[in-house]
Amino acid sequence: MNKKEQRRLMVLNEVEKGKMTGREAAEMLGLSLRHVRRILAAYRKEGAQALAHGNRGRKPYHALDESLRRQVLELAGSTYAGCNNQHFTELLAEREGINLSRSTVRRILLGAGVRSPRKRRPPKHRSRRERYPEEGMLLQIDGSRDDWLEGRGPYLTLVGAIDDATGKVPYGLFRGQEDAQGYALLLRHIVESHGIPEALYHDAHGIFERSKREPESLEEQFSGRREPTQFGRMMEELGIISITSRSPQAKGRIERLWGTFQDRLKSELRIAGASTVEEANSVLWDFLPRFNKRFAVPAREPGSAYRQIPEDFKPDEVFCFKYQRTVGPDNVVRFGEHRIQIMPTNGRLSYVKARVEVHERMDGSLAVYYKGQCLLTKPAPPEAPVLRVRNTARFIPGAKPQEITAPMVGKTSEPGIRHPYKPAPNHPWRRSFKMYVDKRG
Repeated sequence: MNKKEQRRLMVLNEVEKGKMTGREAAEMLGLSLRHVRRILAAYRKEGAQALAHGNRGRKPYHALDESLRRQVLELAGSTYAGCNNQHFTELLAEREGINLSRSTVRRILLGAGVRSPRKRRPPKHRSRRERYPEEGMLLQIDGSRDDWLEGRGPYLTLVGAIDDATGKVPYGLFRGQEDAQGYALLLRHIVESHGIPEALYHDAHGIFERSKREPESLEEQFSGRREPTQFGRMMEELGIISITSRSPQAKGRIERLWGTFQDRLKSELRIAGASTVEEANSVLWDFLPRFNKRFAVPAREPGSAYRQIPEDFKPDEVFCFKYQRTVGPDNVVRFGEHRIQIMPTNGRLSYVKARVEVHERMDGSLAVYYKGQCLLTKPAPPEAPVLRVRNTARFIPGAKPQEITAPMVGKTSEPGIRHPYKPAPNHPWRRSFKMYVDKRG
């Protein structure tokens, strides 16, 4: 008997002894006089067992079938291992046709000693910022580097954006690392599919803004402003306001997004068996519409603040990396290992000493612009020093011929391709001059 039933038994015994009336017993037990008389009659007839509930020990009518319980536990430990309780409940309904509530799934798992893999920190008191009223007014962008493939492939960086008003994720993509090209591809897809957002909220990464510790060039000192980064220049050309956050808490919306993705998206990648960047992106792009449908909220004001792109908009001229170069005496522009020959165009035969702009596009192609006009170009023959570097190895004193042609450690090489000599970490060239002088006295 539980404590409640034991208390009733003590009170009924007092009534039986004549030390307490039925009305006093009803008041003490919090029951009506009629109900006290009913349980007193049952007690006199059946004894103390009459005070126990009649359904005790019986299987509830709405109890889950034991086979269904075993199936849920089997799926939780195999196909959907690592999913949190809410995500696991949704996957059961979507993929297995098992419609259970989250509390039921949680009760089944806890009964078997299976706890949710996601650990939540205790909440801290912070002032909540009001969301922007309209979709497209502010996008928070960031990158999250993690073991997304859980050992099945390389470490990847997920670059994405989230709308501040609705919580929608307009686009995202996996990259080998957090780089400017990844953010350029992200912004280009958003602009072409949704429009131009009013503002971007980001951290102080060197991709978005120049470091204040970096010395200013002479041109920057004369102009009174720092030259923007490549991505900053893209935002300026699109008329997007750049807002820099100074702490992770300031852009908490996208930080919480990464926490959700590292829980749910990792499970989706594991279920799909993704092991490459291409497979991970395929799973991600299939996951985003379902994520937005599940977690997006309506904006406070209807409509969209995305600006439509103009009809004469040329994305290849905006979403690229631009560099200033001076044309050589042979009308050739040097760009790294590339040599670009400028052909006579627009009635001009020579561009010698002209200041041109080289565009390195997202697909790796190069284009040369002069005063906003794209020039006709072709690859120029490389110089002899470039050919020597490509086809010969540097002389290594004391090295055998097979050591020269062997590929460097950590680099893949095809037969016949030679690599320049790379000194060892303890080579005298890598030691500081001060240490060398101290040892000599």
